[in-house]
Amino acid sequence: MALPSFAVLANLILTNAHFSDEIQQEIDKRKRAEQELHRGYDQLRETFCAAVNALASTVELKDPYTAAHQQWVTRLACTLAAEMDFSKDQIEGVRMAGLIHDIGKLMVPAEFLSKPGSLTEIEYDAIKVHPQSGYDIVKDIQFPRPVAQIILQHHERVDGSGYPHNLQGDQILPEARLLAVADVVESMSSYRPYRDRHGIEFACEEISNNRGTLYDTDVVDVCLEVLQEKRFTF
Repeated sequence: MALPSFAVLANLILTNAHFSDEIQQEIDKRKRAEQELHRGYDQLRETFCAAVNALASTVELKDPYTAAHQQWVTRLACTLAAEMDFSKDQIEGVRMAGLIHDIGKLMVPAEFLSKPGSLTEIEYDAIKVHPQSGYDIVKDIQFPRPVAQIILQHHERVDGSGYPHNLQGDQILPEARLLAVADVVESMSSYRPYRDRHGIEFACEEISNNRGTLYDTDVVDVCLEVLQEKRFTF
């Protein structure tokens, strides 16, 4: 090989090595940035979780008769979400919303929540405000999922007969349609000061009879399977 050609080749090798070093440094830099981003996301998620748990505890102090209601609803709702192949982010949104879905009850007089016997129409109307109140409480928190909207819609019904805005069908978020079923099942299965517990069988009958009218068809089907075939318990 002629000397000039060898010099050119050597120069190319050195240049490539230099570029390789720069590329590796850039790769390492990006990896470090991604790690920092993940750490920041994890810290933010932990902050959200701590805030949600604090809010949930506050609701429980206000309404001792449903102290575990939000946790039980959340457990069933997340089980249904996983069975329906919701994304990881969607399930996290369901979990956060489930844990504080009744936070609006902070604005309801305690004597209405714990009243034995039937509620008057005025008292019931006051309780029906809680989804809107809950939305107003958390709407300015920048959750990674539409937690405030899920809370607002968890008493809407697919035929438009729910509250507070009489939404129907696909106007209601999938997470809210799912949470609505979990909420009804847990409520009917548990004791309330104004009635005895109905039990799981009664709850299954309720969602089955109103499948496609009050409650989302797909959610009801999965919920019945989870409760009856997979023997889910609270």
